[in-house]
Amino acid sequence: MNPAFPDRLTAAERRTGISLAAIFGLRMLGLFLILPVFALHAKDIEGGDNLLLVGLALGAYGGTQACLQIAWGAASDHLGRKPVIIVGLLLFALGSFMAALAPDMYWMIAGRVIQGAGAISAAVTALAADLTREECRARVMGMIGASIGLVFAVSMVAAPLLFDRIGMSGIFWLTGILALLAIVVLIRVVPAAPPPVSGSPVPISAVLYEPQLLRLNFGVFVLHLTQMALWVLVPTLLVEVGGLPGGAHWKVYLPAVLLSFTLMTPAIIIAEKRGRMKTVLIGAVALLTMTLAGFCLAGDNLATLFLWLTLFFVAFNTLEALQPSLISRIAPPHAKGKALGVYNTLQALGLFVGGIVGGALAERLGNRAVFLFCALAVILWLALACGLHPPPRRGVLQNATT
Repeated sequence: MNPAFPDRLTAAERRTGISLAAIFGLRMLGLFLILPVFALHAKDIEGGDNLLLVGLALGAYGGTQACLQIAWGAASDHLGRKPVIIVGLLLFALGSFMAALAPDMYWMIAGRVIQGAGAISAAVTALAADLTREECRARVMGMIGASIGLVFAVSMVAAPLLFDRIGMSGIFWLTGILALLAIVVLIRVVPAAPPPVSGSPVPISAVLYEPQLLRLNFGVFVLHLTQMALWVLVPTLLVEVGGLPGGAHWKVYLPAVLLSFTLMTPAIIIAEKRGRMKTVLIGAVALLTMTLAGFCLAGDNLATLFLWLTLFFVAFNTLEALQPSLISRIAPPHAKGKALGVYNTLQALGLFVGGIVGGALAERLGNRAVFLFCALAVILWLALACGLHPPPRRGVLQNATT
C-alpha cells in the first residue's frame, strides 16, 4: 500500500477483486447463459414438451442456491473460505457435465440441482471482505457485484451464438470446464486467505433477525426480484418498441452496462472516502424507483429505453457493491460467512420469485402491473433503508479516540 494514497487498492486487493469477480460471475453464468436458448433445446429432448418440467429445469438452479447458501457460508467460517469454494466449484462442474449428457428432462433437472448446490456466493464475498481493507472494500465488492450485470449482458449476446455453434450440450460442457479453470485461478491467483476467526458459534438467529442486516437482506431480495421481473419484459420491449431482433439486443445491453460502470464509480468513491455509505445507498434505491417509473412511460422510443436501462444498471451495480460491504461490516467477524449466506439466500429467492411474479402479472394484467409491483416493493425498501445505521469506518473510530 502506498502511504501517500492509503485509499487506493493495493496490487493484492486488485488481484482479489478481479479474480473473485470472475469466479462469482461464473456462478451467474450458469443461470443467465441458458435463459435465451433453453426452451429451444428442451424441444429436442424427452419431456421437453412439458412446460412445467422446462420451468423446473430453469428454476432448479436458483432453488438449490437459496437452500444451501447459509450452510456453505457458515461452513466457510469454520473450515476456511477456499476449501468451501473449491467444493462448490466441483459441484457446479459435475452438475454442468450431467446436464450436458442428460437424455431427458429429469436428468436435466438433476444436473441443474447439482449445479445450484455449488452455492459459493457467500464464501466468495466473505473471502473478498477478508482480503480487503474497509476503506476499499466497496470497490472490490463493486467489481464482484458488477460482474452480475456484465455476465448478464454477455450472456444475452453470447448464448444464441454459442447455441448455433456448439448446442446446449456444448454450453453446459463449457461452463463445467470454466468452473474447473476457476479452481486453478482460486489457488494460484487469489491471495492466501486468513485462517478462520476463532470464537463461540453464532446462532443463525443472531444474523437472521438483526435489524440492520434485515434491512440489507430485504434490499437484495427486492433488487433481484426487480431484475428478474424486468427481464420477463425487457427483451419483448426491445423487439416491439425498439424494433430490434433478438440477435441485436447486445447493442443495447453491452453499452448500457459499460456506461453504468463509469457512472457508478464516483458514487462508490464518495461512499467510501467520505463515509456516505447510507446516503449513496438511499440515492441508488431512489434512482431504482425512478427507473421503474420511467419504464412505465418509455413509449415507443428506443433511446428512452436505453436511458432507463442504463440508469437501472447504475442503481443495480451501485447497490450490488454497497450492500455486501455493509453486511461484512455489521456481521460479527466469526459469523461473516453465515451472514453473507443469509444475504445470498435472499438474493437467490429474489431471482426465483421475480421470474414467477413478473411472468404471472405480465400475462394477466399487462406490463405496467409488473413495473408498479416492483416500484411498490422498492418504495418499501427505500423506507426501510432510511432507518439503516451503518457502522463508522475503523479510521473514524480511531480518530475519535485519539
